Amino acid sequence: MDIMNAVQDACVSGQWLTAIILSLCCVLPSCLPAGQTVDYSSITSAVFKQGDTAILRCYLLDGKSKGAWLNRSSIIYAGKDKWSGDPRVSIIESVGEKHEYSLQIQKVDITDDGLYTCSIQSKSVMQSKHIQLIVRVPPKIYDISSDITVNEGSNISLICTATGKPEPIISWRHITPLAKKQENGEYLNITGITRDQAGDYECGAGNDVASPDTKTVRVTVNFPPTIHEMKSHGVGLGRTALLRCEAAAVPTPDFEWYKGEKRLYRGQGIDIKNLSSRSVLTVTNMTEDRYGNYTCVAINRLGTANASVPLLPVIEPTTIIEPTTSSPVSSPAPNTAPYGSTGSAGVLLSCRYLVLVLSCVATVY
Repeated sequence: MDIMNAVQDACVSGQWLTAIILSLCCVLPSCLPAGQTVDYSSITSAVFKQGDTAILRCYLLDGKSKGAWLNRSSIIYAGKDKWSGDPRVSIIESVGEKHEYSLQIQKVDITDDGLYTCSIQSKSVMQSKHIQLIVRVPPKIYDISSDITVNEGSNISLICTATGKPEPIISWRHITPLAKKQENGEYLNITGITRDQAGDYECGAGNDVASPDTKTVRVTVNFPPTIHEMKSHGVGLGRTALLRCEAAAVPTPDFEWYKGEKRLYRGQGIDIKNLSSRSVLTVTNMTEDRYGNYTCVAINRLGTANASVPLLPVIEPTTIIEPTTSSPVSSPAPNTAPYGSTGSAGVLLSCRYLVLVLSCVATVY
């Protein structure tokens, strides 16, 4: 028997529920006779973000018409009778100028995505409205490489994968003051990594649904020590001398100090303080035997570096005060200075001081 004739007979006899169910057979692909297809040329789209409340609008022809909703091959509503067991689904009805018969889905999810049909049945006319529900999903990173430690010169590959609809674009950037961007894609490959490329790498997954999702990977690059600063200041006898040594290395280096070939340890006026990448040697109450060449050695499991600096004595100037005597002679003293110089006591004092300094230097060296 022809389905449309059965629908009309059911409407005439007032069997609305039967008519609605039979009319759904006209739009359900599983109910169509072999060789017949549904015309989807008039499909409209409804786009919603995941988690929102989706409302698929449909209006009846008049107050006497009946409606039904179905999704793919499942009946959701037939008139006011709910066939779906999903508690998120309900019907929005209103009377007035427009007889609304819309389908509402709360907290819409990606599994709700698909084709929905609103079937409208009056006594003589059956119409169907097809709506394609599109659920857009914010980006979400679900897998990213763990933090990694490698030696300088190694090759590394980082991976970051994400879900979302539309499919998110994956981008990488090295978190530095310059925030240098890397190539887009799930994989970030670095060949022959250097110490300057160590740090945090941020993976960003973005589409136009919501703000990008981001996660970071920390890359630690090991390298052997290099000493980039070695300082000392000359010091006089009995004073305190400070020698400073700074090194760059990963892992953090250990430090050793030597005077000549002899290693130095704490005690007997020697103190050594290591602060991360810096070591400070303190020598108190300087004596002549403690002057000489000092060497700082920085060590980690990848290598060793050393640098030397001399610790020299400083001759502290001595102030010489000449005694003065009063003379009863009021006449000026004769000029006995050679080569036209004035015979003042200041010049004589300067000469004596210069001779004293030179003699001290000669004694030290």
